[in-house]
Amino acid sequence: MNHHEHNHEHHEHHHEHETNKHSNHDHSHHHGHMVEDFKKRFWISILITIPILILSPMIQMFLNVNWRFSYDLYILFFLSTVIFFYGGWPFLTGAVQELKNRAPGMMTLIGLAVVVAYVYSSLSVFGLSESNFFWELATLIDIMLLGHWIEMRSVMGASRALEELVKLMPTEAHLIQEDATTMDVSLEDVSNGDKLLVKPGEKIPVDGEIIEGSSTINESMLTGESVPVHKKTRDQVIGGSINGEGSLTISVQKTGDDTYLSQVITLVKEAQESKSKTQDLSNRAAKWLFYIALVAGLLTLLIWLLLGYSFSYALERMVTVMVISCPHALGLAVPLVIAVSTALSAKKGLLIRDRTQFEGAKDINAVVFDKTGTLTEGRFGVTDLAVINGMDENEVLSIAASVESQSEHPIALGIVKEGKKRGLSLNKVSDFQSMTGAGLKAVVDNQEVMVVSPGYMQQNKIDYDQDQFKTWASQGKTVVFVIIDNQLGGMIGLADIVRDTAKEAVHSLKEMGIESIMITGDNRQVANYVGNELGIDQIYAEVLPHQKSDRIDEIKAKGQKVAMTGDGVNDAPALAKADLGIAIGAGTDVAVETADVVLVKSNPLDVVNVVQLSKATYKKMIQNLWWAAGYNILAIPLAAGILFPLGIVLSPAVGAVLMSLSTVIVAINAKLLKA
Repeated sequence: MNHHEHNHEHHEHHHEHETNKHSNHDHSHHHGHMVEDFKKRFWISILITIPILILSPMIQMFLNVNWRFSYDLYILFFLSTVIFFYGGWPFLTGAVQELKNRAPGMMTLIGLAVVVAYVYSSLSVFGLSESNFFWELATLIDIMLLGHWIEMRSVMGASRALEELVKLMPTEAHLIQEDATTMDVSLEDVSNGDKLLVKPGEKIPVDGEIIEGSSTINESMLTGESVPVHKKTRDQVIGGSINGEGSLTISVQKTGDDTYLSQVITLVKEAQESKSKTQDLSNRAAKWLFYIALVAGLLTLLIWLLLGYSFSYALERMVTVMVISCPHALGLAVPLVIAVSTALSAKKGLLIRDRTQFEGAKDINAVVFDKTGTLTEGRFGVTDLAVINGMDENEVLSIAASVESQSEHPIALGIVKEGKKRGLSLNKVSDFQSMTGAGLKAVVDNQEVMVVSPGYMQQNKIDYDQDQFKTWASQGKTVVFVIIDNQLGGMIGLADIVRDTAKEAVHSLKEMGIESIMITGDNRQVANYVGNELGIDQIYAEVLPHQKSDRIDEIKAKGQKVAMTGDGVNDAPALAKADLGIAIGAGTDVAVETADVVLVKSNPLDVVNVVQLSKATYKKMIQNLWWAAGYNILAIPLAAGILFPLGIVLSPAVGAVLMSLSTVIVAINAKLLKA
């Protein structure tokens, strides 16, 4: 009965993941459809606008031509009605939604202008008002469609983080049956207490305990521990980690929602949902302009009526104010800067996935770096070499590298790489054998060579320089010993290689007044060694993945705006929780999908570029909004007739010229963005 219930739970869990996949896919598909919709509406509206401009009496008067003919206004009315409903539909429905939410913004401001222009102009066709604004209506809709199309295209790229996390889990496991044969079963059919076989190089399917066998297991993607961990009987293993060279039998302890990876998935989901959906700048500006337009329009109508003018004249003044108060430039002010900034960032190798979070990067005053794979390269390299008994340094390294060339272990790869870097040749190796948990043994040039661990040295009571060993170990380095014909030839110290650009990045951030903090699942010695190398004062070491997002909360609680930079699954919840999540491009898909910005070149120095570009982008946006709103500040009182006593009244035609001018200035200013 329990087994059946368990399967059912599992099926639901799997179904939930599938639903997540579909909802994420649907979201990006829906977003893509909306971009295409705006593009299509824009081009069709542009085509309809051409005859509207030609037929508009105001434009003809402005050009000093007369192309009028019978029933021309009816054709104008028909074309404008098409553009009003077809091109203006997203704004009209958007305005209704904003008003329902009691949060007027850009859509309400555009909606107000197009409705007033359309209704008033339609009245003129049937002789109920004096002039029409059909040309203003059409160009306004065109420019707003263009602005939204540019903006949405720049913003595109829905997050598939949860889908990527689910992919990390194997879907099948080798179940060991009672007769000791194995059968491949779906993970849904695995329950607690089952025995599973994990072959060399395979992903471990679920959390469990080793009951037979030993192996090195690579957990770096999940825990941030840079060294593959040697595991034996009674040790715990995590689902999603990668088994090394040994064959393991594990007893299942956690399945489904209880597994470590599932808990990470939940954390990412929660953190993503808790991100604030801040209104962008232009929306806030539009909200105030909506109220200003409404009040200015009604005041204009009232004042002209009180001054004794006819209702039709007062109404024309009011309509001019309301139409002019919706700035075309405002619709393009931010999207154009976004488009330029996106292109600039792409050239610099910065992939921006969430515009709002990126724009907030200008306020960042603390950058939290994950260590493994971010500040370091996530691979071993030789940092120290000490020779004994008068041996030659290169000779010891060449012999060690020859033996290690037979192994795929990260330490072996590090030693071989150092040998190649120094131009040393590798010698012929025979009788190679791997001593589980102790090291390697082989014959090189008729000499018996062993490359072994400190544990082997202690077990066999072989003397070595304890002070040297302790110094290296205190720096978090891994130390191996090279024994040639039963004589100790040398000690090799290895560590995760610190990226060249990391030190520069920390220094540049310090100069900008931004604090660098390191967070890692690795041990304290390793963390302190890397921290000292880079000049990072605040270090959180031995932090479990689920605690990383807690640390981000702690830092945020101090009132700091935090950017998190990471590359592994273990960083995903923290990336989602931070004010700005920055993923190293060479990292896991999950980290990349959870982040707001991806550093394509995996260069920590690009974190500095992100902050600088964000500051420059924000500055340009503010400049553009002032240009766009400045046009309004000037045009609204003139359209209302404030200078009427001096004989100056802003005609709609002159308003159109001013509007075009501000749009051109905004476009040129956006193009001048540099970072």
